[in-house]
Amino acid sequence: MAVRNTYRYRLKVGDRVILHGFTTDLARRQKEHQLRWPAARVEPIGEATSHREAWEWERRAARPEATAG
Repeated sequence: MAVRNTYRYRLKVGDRVILHGFTTDLARRQKEHQLRWPAARVEPIGEATSHREAWEWERRAARPEATAG
C-alpha cells in the first residue's frame, strides 16, 4: 500500500485561487509561496494521499476544461 503523506492544496489570495499543488509539509509550502504572494494562504483539500495520487490530481486540476463546440 502506498504511503499517504502528501497533501493536496489550493493557494488562495483573498477569494482568488492562484494555483493548485501538493506537498508533504503545508506550513513550509505556505511560507515558500508567501515569498511571491505575501497574503497567500494554503487551503488543504481532503486528507493525505499518496504522492502519485496527488500528482495525478494536480495534473487533472491544471488541465483546462474542454468546452462544447
